[in-house]
Amino acid sequence: MEEPSGSSGRTHSLVYGVDDRMPVGTALLVSLQQVAAMVVGVITPALILSNILGFAPADTAYLVSMALLAAALGTAIQSTRFGPIGSGLLSVTGTSFAFLQPLIVSGKAGGLPLMFGMSLATVPIQFLFAPFLPKFRRIFTPLVSGIVVVLIGLSIIPEAMRGIVEPVGPGAPVWAGGCVAAAVMAAVLAAQALGRPKTRMVSILVGVVTGYVVCAVFGWLHAPPPSDSWIMLPRLLPHHLAFRAEFFIPFAFIYVVSIIEAMGDITATSQLSGLDTKGPAHWLRIRGGVLGDAVTSAVAALIGSFPSTTYAQNNGVIQITGVASRHIGKIMAAILAILGLFPVVARWVTAMPPAVLGGMALRKCQGRLGPGQAGLVWRERRRDAGMVISPITVENGH
Repeated sequence: MEEPSGSSGRTHSLVYGVDDRMPVGTALLVSLQQVAAMVVGVITPALILSNILGFAPADTAYLVSMALLAAALGTAIQSTRFGPIGSGLLSVTGTSFAFLQPLIVSGKAGGLPLMFGMSLATVPIQFLFAPFLPKFRRIFTPLVSGIVVVLIGLSIIPEAMRGIVEPVGPGAPVWAGGCVAAAVMAAVLAAQALGRPKTRMVSILVGVVTGYVVCAVFGWLHAPPPSDSWIMLPRLLPHHLAFRAEFFIPFAFIYVVSIIEAMGDITATSQLSGLDTKGPAHWLRIRGGVLGDAVTSAVAALIGSFPSTTYAQNNGVIQITGVASRHIGKIMAAILAILGLFPVVARWVTAMPPAVLGGMALRKCQGRLGPGQAGLVWRERRRDAGMVISPITVENGH
């Protein structure tokens, strides 16, 4: 397995670099924070589609479990790198929101068989594009990737605000969500303000726990409904597959969009991990990341889940905690697999009040849109203009 190059370029804001190994306890805490940042995003597309298309409760439960198992597979592939497949970074994958529209249309036309069939039939687009991505380096420059990262960060704001304004619980006042979100952000900032690496690495977990506690104290935290089964095992082609030619182009186009999104996310992860965002090593990481997404999407369709993509959420966690070690990807994959196999555990995770997620999303958005990301775009623009500059650095909010 080829190690990611450029690790010597780690920034002084990092506590653990890409190839650094961590104590088991610390790695578990950081992994829990990474999973907490992504788990709701992973299962939300399945819940949205189930609500719109009116799937049976048993089908909805299976879709949620398979989304988590697909995320576990994708995260393991990305962080470990198997030959040319995987970015070799602390990258995470989850169900792509970009596919919602074509999935809804195909679902209305042919149900789950057509949804899974079209997802699998068009995934070769990513396999075909991946080897040639370095040829497009003049088009997909770091400046373009940096702009994509900023746009992704901006897209988080509406979702964060929606979570904050949603009712926290029965009988809760309208301002309750804002108070909970403020408490979460204050807890994260307080943990970081101590200036110690250990408190910084657990700052997100501190924020999430604070949100849970505040909601529990005021009676806004409620137990999730009981699960119908204790374990959910994947099945091969649970709904079989169907194909209709008129849906090929819409699905293929979204796979191309997913490639561009993955390039932006992997570029941001590389920069936050102290790695160079130019040269053959960088394009090798991007190509491996796109191939990892393709493999994950193909397996997801075979077991009854929807297309996956590299997520942006983990970049905010890396910047906040200072941990870019890809070795915790295996622990994260194990946690996601447990959540998928044992629905009762996932139900408690998804019982997290929306305001808690909203507060965390706003905090991460600030990290994504702060001077570090703006500096990436500005410095790369100067570099592309042929100016001599100092190495790119990222500092947490400075």
